[in-house]
Amino acid sequence: MIAWPIEAVFASGIFDAVVVSTDDEEIAAVAKSLGAEVPFVRPAELCDDHTATMPVIVHAIRWWEEHRGALDYCCCVYATAPFLQPDYLRKGLDLLREKPEAEFSFSVTSYAFPIFRALQITESGRVEMFWPENELKRSQDLPEAWHDAGQFYWGRRDAFLGEKGFFSAQSYPVVLPRHLVQDIDTPEDWNRAEKMFAVRS
Repeated sequence: MIAWPIEAVFASGIFDAVVVSTDDEEIAAVAKSLGAEVPFVRPAELCDDHTATMPVIVHAIRWWEEHRGALDYCCCVYATAPFLQPDYLRKGLDLLREKPEAEFSFSVTSYAFPIFRALQITESGRVEMFWPENELKRSQDLPEAWHDAGQFYWGRRDAFLGEKGFFSAQSYPVVLPRHLVQDIDTPEDWNRAEKMFAVRS
């Protein structure tokens, strides 16, 4: 699966280098066969299931600057982004270049249904609204809400090294259509992605 995002990154034509951070020999071999670099082995302390994204990016940037030289921008692309498109990667970089105040730009998409009418199931098995005041409002009268699409995160070098949060006032969205978004964390996610991919093919 890692082939799809690597190929999209190369197809964008905007990267000076494509580096894969991993501690897995098989992933490293596949990445290299596709033209990406794997110049270091990710440290063990950054390889467990609870490791956040930011420390992995910071490690990669520090390694790069120590061995290859300074950089201005960096983009983290998730390996679990099979619908990544070159055009949206280019838009992310353009946002940083056009807006001097921007620290990050990243992919977002809209929720399919208004979150302000969301329900929760209580411990007793009953239903409650998170926002009961919206029960009688029409869906189309509620504000649209967005979520992180989990494909890529562009950032300025200093913003990454400062470990600032992606979701800040200095972040700008790259809006993706919902049919290009499917994060893959579970077998159900994988099955859905396969169906989406088949429809697109």
